[in-house]
Amino acid sequence: QGPRMTKEFLRDHCKEHKLYLVPWLNDTLFLHFKGFSTIENLEEYTGLKCLWLENNRIKCIENLDSQTKLRCLFLQQNLIYKLENMASLKSLHILNVSNNYIRTIEHISCLPDLTTLQIAHNKLKTVDDIQHLSQCLAISVLDLSYNLLCDPGVLTVLQAMPNLKVLNLIGNEVVKNVPNYRKTVIVQLKNLTFLDDRPVFPKERACAEAWAVRGFEGEQKERQKWETQERRTIQSSLAGMMTIRKKAQERRQLQIQEKGKQF
Repeated sequence: QGPRMTKEFLRDHCKEHKLYLVPWLNDTLFLHFKGFSTIENLEEYTGLKCLWLENNRIKCIENLDSQTKLRCLFLQQNLIYKLENMASLKSLHILNVSNNYIRTIEHISCLPDLTTLQIAHNKLKTVDDIQHLSQCLAISVLDLSYNLLCDPGVLTVLQAMPNLKVLNLIGNEVVKNVPNYRKTVIVQLKNLTFLDDRPVFPKERACAEAWAVRGFEGEQKERQKWETQERRTIQSSLAGMMTIRKKAQERRQLQIQEKGKQF
């Protein structure tokens, strides 16, 4: 059976960590690395905004109907096979279910404020496995790294996410299967500001879009245009600094002359 998340345990845990003994006054519970296999007995903890449950033996997301104020739920590194039973978590912003055994993304479009989904190191494989994401309109940060995604069609699903700004696909075969992967993804996902391991700066986006329209030659011309503009900006800044320095020197010289006249 292993350890149980009993009312007595929760009360003792709150006492040990100097939390409130009145359950509903607590806004955070750290229940990670405890060996729990079941989420239970949290009905009185109605004020929770952040719940840490990672590194347990939890197999099912359940018994969270009373946590209507919850904003962050950390369930990474458990034994979860399915996303379920979260319809009551209307205030949830961050959900981390990385390092589990989830095969399909489902039942999260009912979370209107969900902006961050971390679901790395799971068993997502096909376009259908992630199709539900097209209904998750608020998600802006999505970590799909180290799954089994290989079909370039996953980009069609991601295109349907209007607020997607941060995306991680590292460790999926799709990265190898999409020609000119990084440029293609940047062109297709118009709002992306961070892809995999580095930011998408305006220069890179402009070059990628030029490549999509006019090929390699268009990309080179756009890059040269940006580099020329960058050089001009640097030169303008240097000229401005020299002007400021010259004026400061003139002021100092004038002050010295005025002091000399006084004596």
